[in-house]
Amino acid sequence: MDYPLWIPGIGAGVLIGLVAITHVLVSHFAVGGGIVMAVAETLAVKRQDQALRNLAKRTSLILILVSTVFGAISGVGIWVTIGLLHPVATSALIHSYVWGWATEWVFFILEVATALAYYATWDKVRPRTHLLLIWLYAFAAFMSLVIIQGIISFMLTPGNWLQTKAFADGFFNPTYVPGLVLRTGICVFLAGAYMAFAALREQDLAARARLVRFLAGIQVVGILIAYGGYRWWEAALPESIRALFLGASPKLPALASTRHFLLWMLLAYLVFVLFALLAPKAQRWPITAVALVLAFAFFGGYERLREGARKPFIIRDYMFSNGILISEIAKLNQEGILSKAKWLMVGQPDDPVAKGRAVFRAQCAMCHTENGYLGIRKLISGADAETLDMILTTMRDEGEKYTSNQYRKNGHVATEKLDYPFMPPFVGTEEEKEALKAYLVTLTGTKVAEVSHGN
Repeated sequence: MDYPLWIPGIGAGVLIGLVAITHVLVSHFAVGGGIVMAVAETLAVKRQDQALRNLAKRTSLILILVSTVFGAISGVGIWVTIGLLHPVATSALIHSYVWGWATEWVFFILEVATALAYYATWDKVRPRTHLLLIWLYAFAAFMSLVIIQGIISFMLTPGNWLQTKAFADGFFNPTYVPGLVLRTGICVFLAGAYMAFAALREQDLAARARLVRFLAGIQVVGILIAYGGYRWWEAALPESIRALFLGASPKLPALASTRHFLLWMLLAYLVFVLFALLAPKAQRWPITAVALVLAFAFFGGYERLREGARKPFIIRDYMFSNGILISEIAKLNQEGILSKAKWLMVGQPDDPVAKGRAVFRAQCAMCHTENGYLGIRKLISGADAETLDMILTTMRDEGEKYTSNQYRKNGHVATEKLDYPFMPPFVGTEEEKEALKAYLVTLTGTKVAEVSHGN
């Protein structure tokens, strides 16, 4: 709501998601790849295993391209995207964790430097020196994950930060360690799944089977760590969040389905990996590709569950997905949402429909488009003015529940008790509510004139 952006079709949230998904996949491989490659080369030197050493060498170029090139570009892309589409949340994260971001950049520079040195010094330095480089890379990459995880998990479970605004309280939040364990497992099994393709390029059949079994073992370890981390993460969530997707009657069935999906995908992935472990000579490209897709499916399912469980917030119990703070609700109900987003009415006619469109862009456009992804026209199709008025009134009344102790559990907003637990409340004056209704009526096909007669 801060910048006049217009992204038809996909909307702001989808654009952030597309950039973030790309970066997350490559960044987790960069972390896991360093760990697995370090283990592989260490064992190769210890056992004098040339095939295992060649596996690390073949994979190192991909690691360089992913980590220092694509990872860096997509990382900058995330900053540009969230800075434009969600500047309020970006500002909050920077102000709260500026030294965390700075520290992560130090480790990233070390990561890039050691990755380049590692690739450039194959067969040019002593084995111990080369091992030192890859272990330094693995350490730097993992430390980047250690820092970023604190900030990512904070957005879902800010913990005592809500009261203290202290760096440590937000960083070491309730889901920090469980999420770190989960992501470490994901990094390891993704790297093993990627490197399995390189193992199949080995010409010696006995050596190929040995490499396939080695990487399958790596993936089993990663899967077990990830599963344990996921269960721990789930248990560490506040009751108000767990109620959204756990139990006999979850508040958001779609999230419950996502949970079932990701667990089944992990089980299916484990079956494929166990097949590679027990019958490495039978491993082929299609089987390896399916295993990688299943690994992606589990990871993607978890990210969707994590993002969905955070709704309607961008920072849980603090800032809604449209950038409005819980602490601003009462003020904006008096002064109006357009007092915070004044640019929206610049050059627009002073009529209810234009004002309603501005209110929509200020409060709803972060998630909804008009006709594309989560298109509002389709969602309200068939609704009349009376129905829309009832929905908006309920959503406005829910704003008071976010600030009421009656709807809090252990300091957390009990969103499972709300009528619309996945959407921010409507915030604004009565005039703005009527204007939004007038605009929405135009999308349903009802004439605006009929709205006034209905009231």
